[in-house]
Formats: sequence, C-alpha cells, structure tokens
Amino acid sequence: MTQEQIGEFAALSTAVLWTLSALAWTSAGKHVGSLAVGFLRLVLAVGMLMAYGYFRRGLAWPSDAPLRVWQVLGVSGFLGFFVSDLCLFKAFLVIGPRLSLLVTSLTPLMTVLISWVWQGRNLDSQSWLGMAITLAGVLWVVLEQRDGDEHPHSRKTLRYGLFLAFVATVAQSFGMVLAKDGIANYDPAASALIRVFGALIGYFLLITLIRRWRPIVAASRQRKPMLIVLGGTVVGPVVGVSMCMLALQNCHVGVVTTILATIPVMILPFSVYLYGERVSARAIGGAMIAAAGVALLMLPIQSRPRQTTQMSSRCSALPINCRTSATSRSPISSGPPWAVAAWERIRSWP
Repeated sequence: MTQEQIGEFAALSTAVLWTLSALAWTSAGKHVGSLAVGFLRLVLAVGMLMAYGYFRRGLAWPSDAPLRVWQVLGVSGFLGFFVSDLCLFKAFLVIGPRLSLLVTSLTPLMTVLISWVWQGRNLDSQSWLGMAITLAGVLWVVLEQRDGDEHPHSRKTLRYGLFLAFVATVAQSFGMVLAKDGIANYDPAASALIRVFGALIGYFLLITLIRRWRPIVAASRQRKPMLIVLGGTVVGPVVGVSMCMLALQNCHVGVVTTILATIPVMILPFSVYLYGERVSARAIGGAMIAAAGVALLMLPIQSRPRQTTQMSSRCSALPINCRTSATSRSPISSGPPWAVAAWERIRSWP
C-alpha cells in the first residue's frame, strides 16, 4: 500500500467516523443545545487524547511539539473546529441544511486553491477527475429539493445565511491547509490534541463573553445527553480527528477534503435506519456517483507529481549550498506568477 493510499483510507475512515459523530451531535443537541455539545465534546476529547498520549508516548501533553507546530495547528483547530462549526450550525438555522451544504461543497476546491497558492502543491489529472466525480455525486444529493424541506427566505436572511456558510467554508479550508502544513512528521494523535485545544480556547472565550456557563454546567449533569456526547467524542474529535491528521500527513489536502465532503451521502443509510426517512432514486444515484469518484481517487497512481522529491534527488549529488537553497525555497514558488511575484515582494520588505 502506497503512502497516498494510506492517507486516502484514513480520510475515508474519518468520513465514516464523522458521520457517526454528526448523528450523536444531532441527538444530544436536541436535549442540551448545540453550544453545550460543541464545548463539552472538546473538553472530553482533550481528556481522552491526553490519556492516550500518556499510555502511548509517555506524554499526556504534547510538550515535545515545536512552537511552530503549536502555533499552526492551534490556529488550524480554532478555524476548523470553532469558527467553521459555529458559522455552519448558525447557517443551518438561518437558511437550512440544503443551501448550507451546497455552499460548503466548495471546500475541496477552495482548499486545493489555497494549497496551490500558499504551498505550491498540485494535483494530478486522475485526482482532479476523482474530485469532480465525487463532488458531482454529493451535489446531486444535496441539491434535491423535497416538499417542506425549506421555507422561502427574505433576501436579507438569504444573504446572511449564505455569508455564514461561506465563512464556514473558508475557515474549514484554511484550517485543513494549516493542519497539513503543521503536522509534518509529528504524531497524529498529539496533533489532534493541539487542534482540539485551539478550538476549546475559542469556545471558552465565547461562552464567557455571552455568559452561558450556567447552562453548560447544567447540561454536563444530564446523564443521557452526556453519554451520547461521550460516544460522539470517541468517534469524532478523538479517533476521527486523529485519522484526519494521519490522512493529511500522507495525502494531498484536496483529496482529503473531497473524501470528507461525502459525509452528506454517507449519512443517507443512517437516516433510513434511525429516522425512517425515505431515500429517493436520485439520492441513491448520487451516492453511487460519489462512491465511484472516491474509488477513482483511491486507485494507485504510478507517477504522482512530487516536486520536492525531484528537487531533493537533483540536489543530493550537489554541494550542500544547493540543498540549502532547495529547502529554503519559496512555499509558493510553483504557484501562479502573480502569487510568486507577491511573495517575492513580501520577502523583500525590511
């Protein structure tokens, strides 16, 4: 199994785990509210990840992580698990899940664009085709309009909801790119702990600002919702996020986000089994298209473009100053010309 396939299987596992956690958040949120669920799941996740780190690495706290890893992954968690989730949950309430998920389906494309401009990471043609097929299947499911699903929105409400969904998409995209950049060769579970802690700081400040600590404490004392949150935490912020970090460590961030975008499709069989919903032929067809796209993404590719590997092989036989210049290369030197020019101008500033 190649390194890319390990990342792709990890991304697929993440999508399944996050689908299960989404069902848990929905169930628990009906009892204690989404804000309490969002905060309490992260508190539990920090405790579980610390215990795992202690038994696996002998370090409950990732004190061996460099400062840059803390900074990059912390900001990544703040954007991806706090800003993105908060805006997306609010968008669900304002314009409904269908339009919200339609906007967030842009996340893979936006992530690839950010990764290309910022880090110079490109995709091969097979991955682009797999992304297109996968997203087409997801959109085919999300765009299905059922009677009673949505209510007409005023122009002001529609703009507000779409803005929230777009902010969630941008935050998620930047969060994934930062996570890819920050993890490097560091431990995936410890990286997940840093990301979760970054998001937890955001929730702590928000709850303090709006003075909602009393409902949060009351929610933590309800046994049934907390058991559901506990189960969702295991499959979501703990195992799911750790698998996501493993996927980012071994695979292109655009491929990872594309596989994660299939969650609206993966949730269909659970909707039938748990809630008795009827799945249309269109939804089944969209699921099959998305599955075909994911299968194409996960097929082995004989030659993927690896610019950094090519650079290191060319420089391995040259003097040490060549290898130094290769490693200090601009992170967007293979991006579009306007981005390279902008980066060189920034570097020339005093």
